[in-house]
Amino acid sequence: MKYITLFIIIFVLWLLMTFNLETPNLIVGTVVALITSLVFGKGFLQDSKKFFQPQRYFWIIIYLFIFIWECIKANFDVAYRVLNPSMPIKPGIVKVKTTLKTDIGKTFLANSITMTPGTITVDIIDDEFYIHWIYVSSKDPKEYTNKILGRFEKFIKRIFE
Repeated sequence: MKYITLFIIIFVLWLLMTFNLETPNLIVGTVVALITSLVFGKGFLQDSKKFFQPQRYFWIIIYLFIFIWECIKANFDVAYRVLNPSMPIKPGIVKVKTTLKTDIGKTFLANSITMTPGTITVDIIDDEFYIHWIYVSSKDPKEYTNKILGRFEKFIKRIFE
């Protein structure tokens, strides 16, 4: 089941990225999806049935809007810091603890943090993420955990766990 789920996901992504329904493209997409799912399918999902639950797709759509909004806000914040003559930055590495348990959920969260300007996931050890942050505004772990993870974690939990 894992292999079939991964094959379908990769093939659909192939079609969305190429936006081409001609026979040669379909053949190449099928071969790429087949080889990828055979090579990586074993470690792909712990429970592939989750991908066939419609409510997860609803949360993915909601998450995309939240992620885009957070990226826009972070872009303006970083632009302000770069363009401000006094360069108001206070960089540092903070340790935040996640409640996510699945590897795919943690990976998705780490990538979301890194793709948001001003933060980069440096390392993950078990449930702890080490984040480089452009402006460490607090020394309270609960406060900065909420600022960094709070906007993403609850949606990722609904999607992947």
